[in-house]
Amino acid sequence: MKKLALALSVLLMTFPALAYADSDDDQGVIQSVDKDHGTITLDNGKVYNTPSEFNFEGLQAGVKVIIYYSTTNGKRIVDDLQTE
Repeated sequence: MKKLALALSVLLMTFPALAYADSDDDQGVIQSVDKDHGTITLDNGKVYNTPSEFNFEGLQAGVKVIIYYSTTNGKRIVDDLQTE
């Protein structure tokens, strides 16, 4: 029984890592924020799409960020974002 519990614990701890296995990150300064279209553009010209329930509070041109994203159907989708 202890071995089964240990195996399940290891398996459950592994799944979050698998969810972000295809994730990437980028950093830069926000060039523009388009809340209507749900996009953030960095100063390197890359555009990131946000989830439908995204909090744009404090995000504006000139803010330095690190964006963690995954690519789906050729679009960069924000998984997480940190301001610096």
